[in-house]
Amino acid sequence: MLVLLAGIFVIHIATVIMLFVSTISNVWMVSSNGTSWGLWLQCNQNCSQLVVDTGDEGSLQAAQAFMILSIIFSVIALVMFIIQLFTLEKGKRFYITGAIMLVCWLCILIGVSIYTAEFTSQMPGLPNPHHGYCFILAWICFCFSFVIGILYLVLRKK
Repeated sequence: MLVLLAGIFVIHIATVIMLFVSTISNVWMVSSNGTSWGLWLQCNQNCSQLVVDTGDEGSLQAAQAFMILSIIFSVIALVMFIIQLFTLEKGKRFYITGAIMLVCWLCILIGVSIYTAEFTSQMPGLPNPHHGYCFILAWICFCFSFVIGILYLVLRKK
């Protein structure tokens, strides 16, 4: 049981770190000429504010907000895991941690889905755009947070 908890804890920390990297870094989409853009900036040789159509500003802000919320919920779930591990008795542990992690999972899903629907094929004038590592990291975090959330709910019984 201790090895399982340690493994989940390590994966949870890795998920938090990957969420930070994927949200902060601006390599969600990359073009063949070296230009990259993400949630915040567009970078070529130097970085500038990401320019989107006025109708898409709300979508970009929603994607930014949900990715930030996912980081917040993931960190809260990590803190709650540590607190619940030492304070609650067996059978009552990890309800809150699992629920918070599933809320994190939902925030990642919404944020990345909005970005996918609105911005993956919409950067005009940039040749051959493809997904960057931050976009892929966000989807990996989506999978990890779901698995971790379900494991926390299953572990409450042990």
